[in-house]
Amino acid sequence: MIPEEKYFEIKQKTLEILKKASIVVSKNEIESLEITDLGLGKPEIIGIQIIVYVNNGRYCAKEIILLPGQTCPEHKHGPLGSDNPGKMETFRCRWGQVYLMVPGKTTTKVKARIPEFRKEYFTVFNEIVLNPGDQYTVPPDTLHWFQAGNQGAVISEFSSPSFDEKDTFTDPLIKRKG
Repeated sequence: MIPEEKYFEIKQKTLEILKKASIVVSKNEIESLEITDLGLGKPEIIGIQIIVYVNNGRYCAKEIILLPGQTCPEHKHGPLGSDNPGKMETFRCRWGQVYLMVPGKTTTKVKARIPEFRKEYFTVFNEIVLNPGDQYTVPPDTLHWFQAGNQGAVISEFSSPSFDEKDTFTDPLIKRKG
């Protein structure tokens, strides 16, 4: 649980990033903004801020806001029964720069900075750099993690239905939801 003072500090920084990115959100969306440290207690290092626009049985659309250098840790969206292979998601960078790591050939000079205190739980290092207007689709059941560049970042996510509580994180201490 993020202490109240820290929660409001991160919320303010998140709203400032949205303003810089010229992303307009409603009062209800601001009130529903999810701010999480994923149970690790260091939200500026490993954490994520999310506004869910829609999430139903057919599709999902979210805004992901990351503070400068903030990391969403390695995870995957695995199968959810015999007829659902897991969430497929497309990340589109709207503002800032995003370092997205996926399986494949290891990038020789990775721009992302692996959080030292949990480094053993980051295992994929094929870096895709997303600048505003760039997008990348992560297939279902694929390990991935991402980090904002020095300014922070705003990512629009378009996906199949999202069941965040079912995400599988490489780090056993992470608690997403549920």
